[in-house]
Formats: sequence, C-alpha cells, structure tokens
Amino acid sequence: MTEGLDYVVKWKMHKCSIEDILGLIAEESYFEVVSEDYSFTLKIEAYVPYVCAAVHDGHQFRKSLWENCIHTEYERWYEEDPCTKQMIQSFPIVIAGCDSRFEYDLNRPPETAIFDTAWGKQLWKKPLDEEEKQHSLAKHANFYRVVHALISKLESKFKKTLVFDMHSYNWKRWDREVPVWNLGTTNIDNARFGNLVENWRGKLETVQLPNGIKTTSKINDTFQGNGHFLKYITNNFKNTLVLATEISKIYCDELTGIIFPEVVRSVEDQLKLLIPEMVNDFEQADA
Repeated sequence: MTEGLDYVVKWKMHKCSIEDILGLIAEESYFEVVSEDYSFTLKIEAYVPYVCAAVHDGHQFRKSLWENCIHTEYERWYEEDPCTKQMIQSFPIVIAGCDSRFEYDLNRPPETAIFDTAWGKQLWKKPLDEEEKQHSLAKHANFYRVVHALISKLESKFKKTLVFDMHSYNWKRWDREVPVWNLGTTNIDNARFGNLVENWRGKLETVQLPNGIKTTSKINDTFQGNGHFLKYITNNFKNTLVLATEISKIYCDELTGIIFPEVVRSVEDQLKLLIPEMVNDFEQADA
C-alpha cells in the first residue's frame, strides 16, 4: 500500500483515514494527505528534526452549522490565520488545519475548543446539540493523535525536535504600536531554550518586507504562547521546543479581507532561508 500511496501523493493530495496516517508515520513513509473528513492536511517529504504547523489556517465551516451561526463569514475570517500555511508550505513536514476555529479550536483543549461566545459576541442562535459537538471534538482528538505520533517518531529518530507554530494576529485592534512578529514563550523551558528563542527573534527582525513595512520582533508583547498546541507538545515531549510565532496581519487588509500576495510571498521566501538557519542553530546548541 505504501509504495502505491507514495506514487500518488508525489503528484497530488491523497485522502486518508487517521489509522492509515498513523500507519504511514510508523513506517516512516513519505506522503501528502488530507484526512478523510477533510479537517487537516499533513505532508512529510523527509523525516527531519523539525515541523512547521499552521493550526488556524483553516476557513471551512460545515453546512449543518451555517444557519445557527450568528457570526458572518468575514467575522470568522477576521479571527482566523489566513495564509499561514502558504508561508511554510515548502518545508518537508507541514501540518495544517482546514476547519475554521469557529467550529472547534485546535489551539484550545477539548473542554474549551467549541466556543459559546467568540471575542465578546454570542456565536450560536441556539446552543449546539451534543451530536454537533461530538462531531467536532472527534476531529480535534484525531488531529492530536496524529501530532502525538509525529512528534514521537521524530523524537525517536533525533536528539531533539523543533516545531514552528505559525499564527497571525490583528494588529489594528491594538491601541498602541505592536510588533510585526511576536514570540510567545510563557509555557516553554526558558532556562533551557531562552537563548534559542532570542536567536529566532533576532532572525525574524531581519525580514525585509515590501510596501515600506518596517519589521519589528518582540517576545511576549501581544501574546504569551498559551495555546494548547504548544502546551500539548511541551507537556508530552521533553526534547521538543515549540516556537509560537505570530505575524501581525500586515499581509492583508483586516477590514476588507483583501490579501496582499506580494507580502505573503515575501514572508514565505524569507522563511525559506531563516527556518533552515534556525534549525541548524538548534541542532548545534547544547540545550
């Protein structure tokens, strides 16, 4: 099965069950798949000591929720992280969410992953029934089954592993100057990894963006790294560092939903250089 699948996914995305995805990871196969319920994608072109993730990239919102949802499509888009998968798509291991966080939030634990209110506004016209909730929570659970298997495999092969946890945030809602890049570090081992975090912050500050955008980079300025994705990996894997990396939405117009492709491409092109540099520094560090 693996040889046939490798041939297919070399050319196009392949739909795959969770059990098959887990099996492919166990076999150390190379593949690119979408989960059979279309909730996330995973690409493994090589087994390397780092992963790129975009858990909030998704915008899908299943039809059974449409009429009950008070938030508009734009309001949902506004709180998602569009284009974050594109920024990291060239790397050997990429995992990304396809569903909107308004269905279930992969960066929250299961007990709070389904919103009742979102950013101060009631989300549903009437409370979700249990069947709808369980449908979404099953997808959340399956995503983390795959994450666990993936990091387990990488930690078994390498001394330590690095995860680039990519997000974006709405800078216009702040009433002060905020950085283009923010690193959240509250829940990592800063005594062990603090120098590496500062290293990554410094690299991000060198990013040169079009349209006269000045690049700034700070640690725990707008967000502190409290996401479930980071916490789950950090709590379960002692030799994996998760870099919660937020870019402000300077690559789009938050108020209209227009994407600036030249800025997205610029970020993508420069991450192609900076991420391998950071991986090399991580591998050489004593931590």
